[in-house]
Amino acid sequence: MDDQIQAIQKDSCPACGGKAVWTPAKQALVCPYCGTEAPMQVDPASGQIEEIDLVSTLREMPEDLRGWETPVKTVKCRSCHAVTVFDAVKVGKNCDFCGSPELVDYDEIKSPIRPQSLLPFKLDKTRVREAMRKWYASKWLAPGKLKKSALIDTVHGVYLPYWTFDAQVEARWTADSGTYYYVTQTFRDANGNTQTRQVQKVRWRPASGHVSHFFDDEPIPGTQGVHPELLRKVEPFPTHDLVPYETAYLSGFVVEHYQVVLFDAAQQSRLAMDSKLRQICGSQVPGDTYRNLQVYPEYSGQTFKHILVPVWLLVYDYGAKSYQVVVNGYTGQIAGEYPKSWWKIFFLALAALLVIALFILANR
Repeated sequence: MDDQIQAIQKDSCPACGGKAVWTPAKQALVCPYCGTEAPMQVDPASGQIEEIDLVSTLREMPEDLRGWETPVKTVKCRSCHAVTVFDAVKVGKNCDFCGSPELVDYDEIKSPIRPQSLLPFKLDKTRVREAMRKWYASKWLAPGKLKKSALIDTVHGVYLPYWTFDAQVEARWTADSGTYYYVTQTFRDANGNTQTRQVQKVRWRPASGHVSHFFDDEPIPGTQGVHPELLRKVEPFPTHDLVPYETAYLSGFVVEHYQVVLFDAAQQSRLAMDSKLRQICGSQVPGDTYRNLQVYPEYSGQTFKHILVPVWLLVYDYGAKSYQVVVNGYTGQIAGEYPKSWWKIFFLALAALLVIALFILANR
């Protein structure tokens, strides 16, 4: 029996044969038809989560990293360009990220890099809906009818692609170290009187040093479906709780295909590491300030993982614009977009002007 058939059968309900789905509240596979809880059948061969050598992979992709291990259907949204992976038997009617019905078959990537690990959903839909209700209630500037609508009924779970990168770096740095000192300066004020003041000066000296640092699981999103600014607000996703990739965890959820390829993600990661390394070196420069910081890094032991992270996603249209609300499916961190009532903004500005006017009158 081949791997694809095994991947399908191990998600089946042992009681009725229906397809069990991963249920965060139970932290188990549950049959939606008869309610039977099916134990997770983890492949013993999966073992520990492996860090994959980056340099050798970029040179030549190993075949055992490719494929989803289960039949899938891949579609691309013509509106937001997100690529979504479904169970082969399912058909997506609308894009999960922007709501557009313009989905077309997408076959450009025949053998994608398979995720090596994932972070399972921990929060169930009931808790997420309640969190979204409270979030909307706190948005005073949102239109009143928006809060009364049944938006949260359309929230759904999505696994998003991420890349994580590790690297050991040894960096030599040089800089000009500055120490503040003060001199007394004499001047004449507007009335012609002689006054003195303290003026800050900087005494510069050459400085150098060395930094040894290990970057662990530096994250780079592979998604184009979720708005980047929202994703940053719901990070981090705790990578220390990752589990080996198993198709059973995906059952009942949508998976987005990465659109930031490994090469581009590795470049983004290096830029992020360089930026953080510069901050670390800058913090080691003695004195009160510094200038002309030069960093000379040497990277080694570079590895990566392709992982999936859970988010609860709400997409809705209001007027002519589409909005997203995102909840970290593991930590519960929430971030979202919402329309603002121009009437409420007008009255808020008017109230602020009245307060300022009353304050001015009271102090006359």
